[in-house]
Amino acid sequence: MRSELSACARRPQASLDPRAIRSRRALRDALSAEIEASGDLSRVTVTALCDRAGITRRTFYLHYRDIPELVSAIEDEAVEELRAYVQAIASTTLPELSEAIARFQPCPGSVELLRYFEGEGSHLAPLLGDGGDPAFAEKIKGMVRDVVERRALSGFPLAALPLFDYYLTFAISAEVGVLVRWLSTGRNESPDDMARVMTALTFVRPGDLYGKPIDFDIASVARAALNHTLSTEEANNAR
Repeated sequence: MRSELSACARRPQASLDPRAIRSRRALRDALSAEIEASGDLSRVTVTALCDRAGITRRTFYLHYRDIPELVSAIEDEAVEELRAYVQAIASTTLPELSEAIARFQPCPGSVELLRYFEGEGSHLAPLLGDGGDPAFAEKIKGMVRDVVERRALSGFPLAALPLFDYYLTFAISAEVGVLVRWLSTGRNESPDDMARVMTALTFVRPGDLYGKPIDFDIASVARAALNHTLSTEEANNAR
């Protein structure tokens, strides 16, 4: 219900109108169904959307200029709703995360996030899938980075180094990618089981999958990367 209310807030005259809330919800659900039916968001038309939602074109244009505006509204509202779940996950301490991984338990807050996609956010899977909007996943990544970056920086002594920025990009892209994969392939695992998998994947190293874990000192790697960059810059300046 929060997403519909926040959507209505964009147009004050309709903010308290239950009919507007129902229309927006119907359009939201119709968009999801149309993407699944057509296989491609670009093929969805206003006419098809209205027919499926059981509303008139006039009603559609009362709320949105076009389909891109509808898509943008749905995505922006979802990102803000997801923010609270991500903040709960980001508040987890490293000892808590380590214990969860050791016991093959989900990170605190992760089950709730995945349940959101099964419940209130069930209409989002088609938008995140192959036939949806590629920009949606990028919006989610941007929000996640906004939430976790400051906390992550506080725990890494060499956080100012470029290596950390790339690591954060890598980690966020991987986790969001796994989430999208789960959603787009039919959510075969339960939110509880998938949360366990995603938590365990947080610290999986490539060698682990082959029974040959590779250990290295990340601080030393970061310093080596910085020294290499500085040496390269000095060499270029000396030319």
